[in-house]
Amino acid sequence: VCNESVNCPEFILHIISSLVQFVGSSEGSTRSSCRRNFHNSFTYFLWKNHKKNAGSIALNNMYNSTSTYKVGTPRVLLMRSRVDLYTALQTLTEFLRIKAEEEEENLLDSYSSPPKGSQKRALTTPEHPQSKRSAALMSSPSLLLSPSSFSPSATPSQKYSHRLGKGEVVVKHGDVQEARWRGPKDPRPQLQLEFLEEPEDSLDSSYKYMFQSLRDIRNVLTEKMEELGECLRSHFNIEEFSPVSLPAQDSITVLGQVCCDGNGKLNAQSLLLEAGPAQGAQRVPVNLSELSEYSLFPGQVLVMEGMNTTGNKLMASKVYEGVPLPFYTSDVEVDADAEPLNVLVACGPYTPSDSLTFDPLLDLISVITRDRPDVCLLLGPFVDSKHEQIEKMQVTETFEAIFNRCIKSIVDGTKSVGCRLVFVPSQRDVHHHFVYPQPPFTLPNLSEDQRVTLAPDPCTMLINGVTVGVTSTDILFHLGAEEIISVVSYFIFGFTLKFKFCVCSYYPLYPPVDDVNMDYEKFQSFGRMPFTPDVLIVPSELRYFVKDVEGCVCINPGRLTKGQVGGTYSRMLIQPCSAPSEDGRRVSPCLAAQVVKI
Repeated sequence: VCNESVNCPEFILHIISSLVQFVGSSEGSTRSSCRRNFHNSFTYFLWKNHKKNAGSIALNNMYNSTSTYKVGTPRVLLMRSRVDLYTALQTLTEFLRIKAEEEEENLLDSYSSPPKGSQKRALTTPEHPQSKRSAALMSSPSLLLSPSSFSPSATPSQKYSHRLGKGEVVVKHGDVQEARWRGPKDPRPQLQLEFLEEPEDSLDSSYKYMFQSLRDIRNVLTEKMEELGECLRSHFNIEEFSPVSLPAQDSITVLGQVCCDGNGKLNAQSLLLEAGPAQGAQRVPVNLSELSEYSLFPGQVLVMEGMNTTGNKLMASKVYEGVPLPFYTSDVEVDADAEPLNVLVACGPYTPSDSLTFDPLLDLISVITRDRPDVCLLLGPFVDSKHEQIEKMQVTETFEAIFNRCIKSIVDGTKSVGCRLVFVPSQRDVHHHFVYPQPPFTLPNLSEDQRVTLAPDPCTMLINGVTVGVTSTDILFHLGAEEIISVVSYFIFGFTLKFKFCVCSYYPLYPPVDDVNMDYEKFQSFGRMPFTPDVLIVPSELRYFVKDVEGCVCINPGRLTKGQVGGTYSRMLIQPCSAPSEDGRRVSPCLAAQVVKI
C-alpha cells in the first residue's frame, strides 16, 4: 500500500502499522492496544471524509477481520480472516490510487480555464481489449476505421446511416452553372501551396506555455491598442486623442478598448471604454443612445467621438470602427488559360455523437476519390474531446493511436487522387495541445510526404497566388455570444467578420471564452492577420454560409457531423485574377463555392 499509493495520508500509514503489529504480536495486551489504535484511526478517517466511501468500507472490513485473531481460533477461520484482510488491503490500495489520480487531475485543471460543467472522467477499465491479430488485419481505410477497431461493442450510428439529402447543395455562391467540380485524373504539377508568413515567423512546432504573467498580457494589449490607434488616427486625419476621463465642454476624440463592468454579458448599460497608458489608462462608462447603429464586443479597439462634461460618462456621438487590411499582391504569374483549382474544405468532428465510428470520414474519402480535388483542407477535431464515449473513456486504445489511424486512412484512401492534404488542429482535439495559437500536429511518419501539410491554428496560406485564411476556433459563435448590435436586420455574420479584417486578428475577443486558453505572447506573433485574405475559412456551430464581406469570400462549411446525423462540407473553385473588372472593382479569386451535405 505504501509503495503503490501516492500522497498516502499519515493516519492511513498508522492504520497499516497497527495492523502489522496486531497480526505479528502474540501478547494479549499488545494486540488489544493495536486494535484500539486501529479503531481510533478508522474513526478519524470517517471524520476526515465526512461520509462512507470505498476507503472507509475497506477499513471497516479490515477492522472486522481482526476480531477472529484470538487464542484457540481454528486455523480455517484464521485463513479466512487473512483472506478478508488481504482483500480489504487491495480495496484500500485501489481507493488511494484513484484518489491520488483525481487530485492530480484537479491540479492540472487549475492551470487552465475550466470548461463549463464537470469534465472529471470515470476511472474504468476497458472490458474488451483489442487483440494484436485484429489490429494487424486493418489495412484499408474502411478496416482501419471500422467499429471493431475501437471496441467490439461499437455499432454504427443508425440515424447517420438513414440520413436524408445526401449530396444536396444547400448554399451556392458565384457562377456555379459553369463550374466543373470534377478535377483532372492526373494531379497538377504546378500547384504551389505555402504559408504566407516567412519560415521564421510561422508557428511550425510546439512551444512552452502557461508561463505568461499579467504584465505580459497587459503589454500585448497595450501594443495592439497603440498600433490600431495610430492606424485609425492617420486614416481619419485625427490630430490627437484625449484622455477618456478628462472633463470637457466640447466634443473630444478618445481611443480605447471595449470592456464590461462585470463578469456578465456585455450590454449597453455595462459598456466601458478603457484607455491605454498614453491616454491615462482610465475606464469610463459610455452612453450609446445617440448612435443609430453599432456593433461592439469586448476587446474591440476603436475611436469614439462625444461629450464628457463631468469626466464620469462619455456620450458617444460617432464611432470610428477600423480600417480594413489591404489584400495581398502575389508575384506569381497568372495563366489566364489555366483551369481553376478545386478546393475541398471539411471540419470535424468526423464521427457521430452516438458512435465512435468514422463513417462520415469514410464517406468524405469517397467524395474525394470521386471529385478529385486539387487541395483538401481538413480541420479538426479529429478525436473530439466532447464525444460522449471519449468523455466516459469507453475506448480501448490511446487517443494518439486513434488519431494516427484516422490520418493514415485519409492519406492512404486519397493516394490514388494525388491531392494535397492540409491538416489543421482544433482546440477540441483531445490528444493535442489545447492552447491558442495552436501548433501543428506532429506526424513523424508523414514528415517526408510531399502531399501532406501540417498547419497551425490560425494560419494564412498561399495557394497558387490566392490567400486563404484558416482558423478552426469558433470565433463566430464566441463573438455572437458576447457582442451587442443595434441593427438586427443587418447581416450579423458580415458585420462580425468585417471587424476581423479591421482589428488585424483571427481572435479579437478579450477576454477569451473559457474553452480558449490564450497565450498572448505567441498570439502577438502568430495569431495576427497580416492581410485581408481572398478566402476566409471560419467553421462554426452556427449555420453554414458563404458570404462576400469587403471583397473576401467567407465560408463556414459547417461540421461534417451534427450530433447523430450527417453535416456538411464545402468546395470552391479559385483562380487568381490579374486585372480588375470593367467598373474598376476588384475581382474575387473565388469563382464559385458551394456547401454540400455529406
